[in-house]
Amino acid sequence: MKTARIGLIGLGVMGANLALNIAEKGFAVAVYNRTTERIGEFVSSAGDLAENLIAAESPQALVAALQPPRAVIVMVKAGAPVDAVIARLRPLLEPGDMIIDAGNANFHDTRRREAELRKAGLAFLGMGVSGGEEGARHGPSIMVGGQAESYEAIRDIVEAIAAKYEGRPCAALLGPDGAGHFVKTVHNGIEYADMQLIAEVYGLLRDGDRRAPERIAGLFARWNEGPLQSYLVEITAEVLRATDPLTGRPMVEMIVDRAGQKGTGRWTVIEALSLGQSASTIEAAVGARSWSAAREARAAGAAILAGAAPSGEGAPALSDDDLEQALLAARVVAYSQGFSLLQAASEEYGWNLDLATIAEIWRAGCIIRSGLLNDMAAAARQGLPHGLLIFAPDFARMLAAAAPALRRTVARGALAGLPVPAFSAALAWLDTMRQPRGTTDLIQALRDFFGAHGFERIDGGTGQHGPWAK
Repeated sequence: MKTARIGLIGLGVMGANLALNIAEKGFAVAVYNRTTERIGEFVSSAGDLAENLIAAESPQALVAALQPPRAVIVMVKAGAPVDAVIARLRPLLEPGDMIIDAGNANFHDTRRREAELRKAGLAFLGMGVSGGEEGARHGPSIMVGGQAESYEAIRDIVEAIAAKYEGRPCAALLGPDGAGHFVKTVHNGIEYADMQLIAEVYGLLRDGDRRAPERIAGLFARWNEGPLQSYLVEITAEVLRATDPLTGRPMVEMIVDRAGQKGTGRWTVIEALSLGQSASTIEAAVGARSWSAAREARAAGAAILAGAAPSGEGAPALSDDDLEQALLAARVVAYSQGFSLLQAASEEYGWNLDLATIAEIWRAGCIIRSGLLNDMAAAARQGLPHGLLIFAPDFARMLAAAAPALRRTVARGALAGLPVPAFSAALAWLDTMRQPRGTTDLIQALRDFFGAHGFERIDGGTGQHGPWAK
């Protein structure tokens, strides 16, 4: 009987493409799907790669087809479905065998599952996979969390299927238990911010300058040849150039302005708040997606709030270079907030995350791959002043040059009545981080007034109270 090095459960879009990627790299992979009809369809459509695929009609057959110690990748919807698959596999596996969750799991679930399975003598890896359908098929960025010995058992497979940057695999073991899935969550949070910033530029050009999508596409294509080079800027140009085959109109104009979300952006914001960190640019992006769902209310608001519409008087004109610099500055802020969140979680959970390595494995394969990541990896390796990417010398200089354009962009949006929540959040955070004295002295005074919470004096002494104290 033919055996496989690794198994995979879940032949949806991502699972099927990951299985084909593994098979193409020369590894035999056993595959199972809850809807068993899908298994035969998948294998029969695999062409020459079918010789490296073993169709398993049940979890028992899948486990029987694996060489011990067995390793099974789970690619099903996050949450309860993953637990259900694990429950079916556990009685079939032996000590030393391994389950790998390669979906978009909440890292708290990953930590729980890893601890539970370790007690049962089973290994568990949480493996964040970024790159969408294309990445899964031809090379994603892979962020792994778990025990080193478990990762070593499948490292050759992971590195073979990962994207390559200058020959180096964009895959790494980042830390124990939930570290990989947490890094993937923050990756997705940055992705939310990046897409929102791009959409806000599109809105300023479409509604403020009345530019057609085709013309905006040309601008993004040009930007993709400079400091803003990235996958998302590249595909923005492609999307804006696309034509609807039914109407002949720009495809983007035929799409309802209501964006979906799977939860990873919200998880990023929740964890930032839990860890006492600011992810305000990401939070603005998540909020904007939530507001997009209220389409009917927004339509009503056009009439109800007509009196709140601005005159547009005094709104500064924006050059294309202004928008390029503003997008560059806001993107750096989003990454900086994401890196700070990663560092805070690393300290909280004892992960010892290497920010430089994370930046390096994001350079190819993943959705937020960008030309900036080389410089970010170098800055992280040199050490971030006060733990902030925006304080690294190269990025501080970049922000000094780009900040005026960011200010004009936010002013343009505010005075023209065009929402730019992510740009506004980025600018507010940037200004906050350059203020040696903020305004929370008043907040602390108010807390002391109504709750006797006390405060720290600038000339020494903690637990102090103001003259208003009874």
